[in-house]
Amino acid sequence: MSGLVVVGVDGSASSLAAVELAAREAGLRGAGLSVVHAFVWPAMHVPLGPSPLGPPEGGIRNMADHLLAEAVERARAVAPDVDVRHAVVTGEPLTVLEAQSRSADLVVVGSRGMGGFVGLLVGSTAVHLAAHGRCPVLVVREQPSAEGPIVLGLDGSPAGEPAVDFAFAEATLRKAPLLALHAWTTWNAPTPAPYDASAPYANPPGALAGQEERLLHEALAGHREKYPDVVVEHKTVHERTREALIEASRSAQLLVVGARGRGGFAGLLLGSVSQALLHHAHCPVAVVRGGDARR
Repeated sequence: MSGLVVVGVDGSASSLAAVELAAREAGLRGAGLSVVHAFVWPAMHVPLGPSPLGPPEGGIRNMADHLLAEAVERARAVAPDVDVRHAVVTGEPLTVLEAQSRSADLVVVGSRGMGGFVGLLVGSTAVHLAAHGRCPVLVVREQPSAEGPIVLGLDGSPAGEPAVDFAFAEATLRKAPLLALHAWTTWNAPTPAPYDASAPYANPPGALAGQEERLLHEALAGHREKYPDVVVEHKTVHERTREALIEASRSAQLLVVGARGRGGFAGLLLGSVSQALLHHAHCPVAVVRGGDARR
């Protein structure tokens, strides 16, 4: 076994979709798959076994075992050659999955769980895990385009470098093209040095666009040589980042971003763009924290 993919399940349709994608990821990587259910009830001191008045197969613990067995069966149907493990782990979902992420190469979760409120686009576990997970976190949203590209959201910040490597590696595994997309506006472009109080308007026409184009090429430098089989399209657009990436996600099979961009506040674990994509993207979203991507 050359790695480990972990998927969190709770019996929801969203988590079963996550199981299928996680099984495919494990198959592509030649990795094992661990199907994990976070079992919160023991901490609440409620009876776990069947009721004396009910059927013997009833009870909360049996229900947990049943939903786990269903998830394992789904995984094996999708990727029969993958070594599938399973575990019921006592604890709150975020705590359990964050601990699992310490030894995993990838953690996969659904966008909403059984506890989600009607109308809530993405569950709190998915958002918090993307911020706190110790490895890349893949959040399954809508069904992806089977033939679409891997879309990589780039901003040129050092924190985004692990996301670049992750996206190239995913494109290699999936034999998919890669679209490297950098969106910028005059408000998020770096201020030229030396500081000019009238910047960015004092720059010659086209100067900022050229600067942002160079930033994109620099962010990709070295990766084309490392992944020579990946067909790369790079695109720089003068547009708000979240809108540009959400639109690109419509035809993508995966959207990859860093947890924070160059406009992020110090100490903020998950940037506003990443959060917006988790809520509104039209395909699965992989969030790769700086320093946490382990391939």
